[in-house]
Amino acid sequence: MENDETQEIYADFKKNVNMSPSKLEKWLDTEQSKSVGWDSGDGESIGHKSGEKIIRILQKKKADLTTSDFKHMQKVNGYIKRHLAQRPDGDVSETNWNYSLKNWGHDYHSKG
Repeated sequence: MENDETQEIYADFKKNVNMSPSKLEKWLDTEQSKSVGWDSGDGESIGHKSGEKIIRILQKKKADLTTSDFKHMQKVNGYIKRHLAQRPDGDVSETNWNYSLKNWGHDYHSKG
């Protein structure tokens, strides 16, 4: 499944998702993580479910990624890009904006 499009999706995903699987898993267990986002219909937010998928993707070798994984990676890339463009003014550390972004694997305050 190696082509230019998947290479770009993979590179963007690696740049956008700056939380390790263990850091993301720890975050998803917090009340802040569970308090934000659109309910997917079963009491869990779409972003929280996405975070769980992201953990599974990050734990795979690149060669083992499926078409479904790449589609989710593309969705994550789009979400993070749109969400970063909507950054509110001021200190965002304790905001729903930041919490939601973290659910999608991006820690705004991380340097890498």
